[in-house]
Amino acid sequence: MYRNQPVSEFLEYLAAFTQNGQQAGDNAQLPSLNDLSKELGVSVAYLREQLEVARALGLVEVRPRTGIRRLPYTFLPAVRQSLTYAIQIDPRHFEEFADLRNQIEAAYWDKAVRSLTLEDHSMLKDLVNQAWRKLKGQPIQIPHNEHRLLHLGIYHRLDNPFVNGILEAFWDAYEAVGLNLYAGYSYLTEVWTYHQQLIDAICAGDIEAGYQALIKHKDLLHHRPYSDQVESGTIQEEYTIGP
Repeated sequence: MYRNQPVSEFLEYLAAFTQNGQQAGDNAQLPSLNDLSKELGVSVAYLREQLEVARALGLVEVRPRTGIRRLPYTFLPAVRQSLTYAIQIDPRHFEEFADLRNQIEAAYWDKAVRSLTLEDHSMLKDLVNQAWRKLKGQPIQIPHNEHRLLHLGIYHRLDNPFVNGILEAFWDAYEAVGLNLYAGYSYLTEVWTYHQQLIDAICAGDIEAGYQALIKHKDLLHHRPYSDQVESGTIQEEYTIGP
């Protein structure tokens, strides 16, 4: 166990949890709090506090009939909660986190793209086509879900829970600050033109061309027309975006 920082009795037990003398796998059921209290030598009330921390971190689930179960490790809940709090303190923290996410996407681009399968290529092309149908339809719709799925889809085969957790937390925050609700039509078409270039390059095996399109595309968020600017009259809305 990593010792430089203190770990609660419950988290330490959870990490080393065994059944029948062997380390238990994910979704394994843990003993009751009463049994854990006796085994660990701490009070049930204290354990309950530690259990809530583990739940907040996405490490366990607690259900009335199935009890406490250990979940597969994911970095997302910890990042999401911390980021949500940071944005509440100062909304500018979103821009700082967005920059971190951009740097991570660029750094892992080559490894992520090389790990994709032909099935993944087909899925990514379908997302681009769905997005264009929304943008060219009547009424026009924002292809936000396709936007999120496209970016996460490019990196989904990376075997790195920390990278995946940061990338997913970005999209949760993106939605929380309302960036999925409005964008000018010219901005959206520019974004999806770059996405088209990204996916065409990936499917053609041209990793460098895809990377160059990614670099050009990642700066668009900083020039995005915000809905509050539209309402204040500083930006003219080109089209009314449908639901």
